[in-house]
Amino acid sequence: MRTSHARILSGSGSGRCLDLIQLNRLEQALREWAGSLRRPDLALPRRRVLLIFLLIRYTGARLSEVLGLDLKADLDFETQTVRFRKGARDVQLPQGVSAEIRNALESLPARNAGTGMLKLDPAHVRRKFYERAEAIGLPRALGAPEVIRRSRAVELMQGNVPLPVVQKILGHSTPSLAASYVKFSEEEMRRAETFFIDRENRRKTSARNAFFGKIKSLIKGDVQAWVEISAPGGYCISAVITNHSLERLGLKRGGLVAAEVKAPWVTIHRSAEDPASSADNVLAAAVERVVRGKVTSEIVTRIADGTEICAIVTQQSLEKLSLKPADRVWVAFNAFTVVLHAD
Repeated sequence: MRTSHARILSGSGSGRCLDLIQLNRLEQALREWAGSLRRPDLALPRRRVLLIFLLIRYTGARLSEVLGLDLKADLDFETQTVRFRKGARDVQLPQGVSAEIRNALESLPARNAGTGMLKLDPAHVRRKFYERAEAIGLPRALGAPEVIRRSRAVELMQGNVPLPVVQKILGHSTPSLAASYVKFSEEEMRRAETFFIDRENRRKTSARNAFFGKIKSLIKGDVQAWVEISAPGGYCISAVITNHSLERLGLKRGGLVAAEVKAPWVTIHRSAEDPASSADNVLAAAVERVVRGKVTSEIVTRIADGTEICAIVTQQSLEKLSLKPADRVWVAFNAFTVVLHAD
């Protein structure tokens, strides 16, 4: 049941990847290296290497895909997307990165800003990535483009991006998840990607747990409405909202919504079978980690599609549960605790 990040990549090698701090350090090292030369003719090759790194870092694309981009034709700065023609997919860039690439292109001579801008020798690009990794004390191998691509995938999953959406971004899919795509069109998967990338840009919500899906059913009562949401990973989330909220959000069957649940509202059950719980939402999960505090502790779990669900429990409850990584548990939360956001 435990989700392996290696499932999202084929030919992923050793499976090693950079954590967020290491990714940011490597990015900063490349920025400093690219900006250390004043002469434009000498600085341009370094800036090209930096652009290649940023595109791999924030799209999870393969090195060959990035080197084949025509920056004028394949980057849409209005929608902040990159078109990878070989994989026939569009990937959204974070707003700040899109603006940075756009500014970089505008500052270049016209002859350098198009098709040939990224056409560098792959061995040269790899060598520069390796050198920057070593310069900040990382093993040389962790500067490989494949490691950066893999690290982006893990970063997205740790940010609660559903596994099918991560696979779409990376241009990779598996037969075991084919059913997830049946109910979600290509456009709907793109909008799911947009939601999570926008959330990554903002990071302002206090709700730790986020889901995205399509409204499967609506039952309107006298005062409140029951909303059932089907997620790309194949599971469902139920929410109860007021009829006023239903009308204000304009929700209807088949529409796309985001759902958020605060960590204190999530309960953890340790049992082999589906627990006898009154909670409307009960999902099988595996423990990722436990962060102990003086008063409360954080239990981070992951469900089958890779979505991370976090719960906050008291120390007394934690001692009763006696959890460790990889333990199988059930996460539960009531429909009344689910907050919906219209797409």
